Amino acid sequence: MNIKPLSLVLGAEVSGIDLSKILTDKQLAEIESAQDEFEVLFFRDQDLTPAAQQALAEQFGELLEYPYVEGYKEAPYLVQIAKMEEDKVNFGGLWHTDSTYLERPPALTILYAREIPPLGGDTLFASMTRAYETLSPGMQKLLGGLTAVFSAEHGGGYAVREFRQNKNLDQAPEQAVHPVIRRHPRSGKLALFVNAAHTVRFSDMTEEESAPILEYLHHHQQRPEFSYRFQWQVGSLAMWDNRTTHHNPLNDYHGYKRVMSRVMTRGEVPVGVGQK
Repeated sequence: MNIKPLSLVLGAEVSGIDLSKILTDKQLAEIESAQDEFEVLFFRDQDLTPAAQQALAEQFGELLEYPYVEGYKEAPYLVQIAKMEEDKVNFGGLWHTDSTYLERPPALTILYAREIPPLGGDTLFASMTRAYETLSPGMQKLLGGLTAVFSAEHGGGYAVREFRQNKNLDQAPEQAVHPVIRRHPRSGKLALFVNAAHTVRFSDMTEEESAPILEYLHHHQQRPEFSYRFQWQVGSLAMWDNRTTHHNPLNDYHGYKRVMSRVMTRGEVPVGVGQK
């Protein structure tokens, strides 16, 4: 394998590997090490059936079933993320981290491009370790003692709301409480863990009280110097660490079709600054 850094903050392109084949222990270790260092990895010119993409993810941990989109028949943990020619809204089209409303949010997301528009449809990725490191010492100290409430229906959870309405579900949406600053289980890096899609408020505060600080943090997370823009090709695959990154799929290809497939691995219960 060859690992080529793509920016000073995050992202590396990995070549010289066929992800449709079972990885060796050495390859798995090298990919995990690169993941900890670069946070998001990109692989070009891969040929993956849905079953092969799911099998790839299984090598990195327990698979996480996404409850709001039906999976492929031959790969039930794999879901299609698609925007059709007539659609105006794309899936997850804002800065976010996947499914942080779960008690054990995803560790890895593996996204594969099956059909892309002739122009547009890039994805932005941002480092939340860099976002944390560039906060003032005073803000780091304040946030290090806080937890926040995350909800499946907050902000960008329109797909969840639509699913629940179609199924006539009236129980409370999934919610979880997580530390605002999260420690990575392998690397020990600290990352800013709130996101505009699912963070409702700080624990023991109202939404109104939380709003000014959250608004500042969301703006801070989106600073261009923390990010890298990836241009997809058919056969491209991105593998990112949800514990340390944000992503934003750009919605700039109206009238064209974009079809991706996504699978996630289950992470651990998030641990904060002073926890073990």
